[in-house]
Amino acid sequence: MRFPDYRPRRLRKNEKLRELVRETTLTSGDLIYPLFVCPGKDHVQSVSSMPGVAQLSADRAVKECQEASALGIPAIILFGLPERKDPLGSEAYSDRGVVQTTIREIKEKVPDLLVMTDVCLCEYTDHGHCGVVQGADVDNDRTLELLCKEALSHARAGADVVAPSDMMDGRVGAIRKALDQEGFKEVAIMAYAAKYASGFYGPFREAAESTPQFGDRRSYQMDPANADEALREVELDIAEGADIVMVKPAMAYLDIVYRVKQKFGYPVAAYNVSGEYSMIKAAGGNGWVDEERITWEVLLCIKRAGADMILSYFAKEVARRLRA
Repeated sequence: MRFPDYRPRRLRKNEKLRELVRETTLTSGDLIYPLFVCPGKDHVQSVSSMPGVAQLSADRAVKECQEASALGIPAIILFGLPERKDPLGSEAYSDRGVVQTTIREIKEKVPDLLVMTDVCLCEYTDHGHCGVVQGADVDNDRTLELLCKEALSHARAGADVVAPSDMMDGRVGAIRKALDQEGFKEVAIMAYAAKYASGFYGPFREAAESTPQFGDRRSYQMDPANADEALREVELDIAEGADIVMVKPAMAYLDIVYRVKQKFGYPVAAYNVSGEYSMIKAAGGNGWVDEERITWEVLLCIKRAGADMILSYFAKEVARRLRA
């Protein structure tokens, strides 16, 4: 193909032509909406670093779920803020915990909505780390037992998908075994398979009140410099029984999304994380970028890289635009 016989601009002449040849599409059905749930009733606490995002009591979370479902969003994922924290994060695996209570209410009021749950201890521990602290680090193997208890408590409450985000070695296999032994063979696992130790998580830590009280998470989350390691992590999680594998964050790691999809062909989720969201909100609020256009472009490009589903705080905004 060469000019003048081939003129690519012919197919860019107007929107109808552009629509006909568009290679990637984004729909409400591609989106998963994250929610932060907390104790209480009729409670809404805005997150200062994430405009439009709030900590919600279960009843208010149900209303968000009803709206999301009406907009065509198929799934939400829950993060919990407990009443009390302790070294072992015991409220994470309490059947009366905030996430467990919220799952039951959502399943009663919005039964067709898929409920996913974050399985980790960082929101529940008083030290803010994702597992059992031993000395100055997290004890991998002791943490596995608690993650299994948390996943089981979510399954008992009615979760459709559990999503371990802790990055402990062997946790997918341990959770799959625990679920199967307790009769929850149909509960799927969405593994945070390639989760990087990223600076993009700052606003989330305000929303989830999960900032580590000492050190950081680099001994268990991945080094941003590594790509081949991500493929090994994903391969391990698939071998241990993951049904969906996730790359987190999304925007700075589109090469990882692409490589994971190309190599494994498994359902791939990408998390458009809090820092990505807040930067766009801040730039849009200051008039530096067209927020709506940038949001659409970012999510479309995550999909183009190979993601089958996208976790995003923009989910409702984008779904409303699609509906309109």
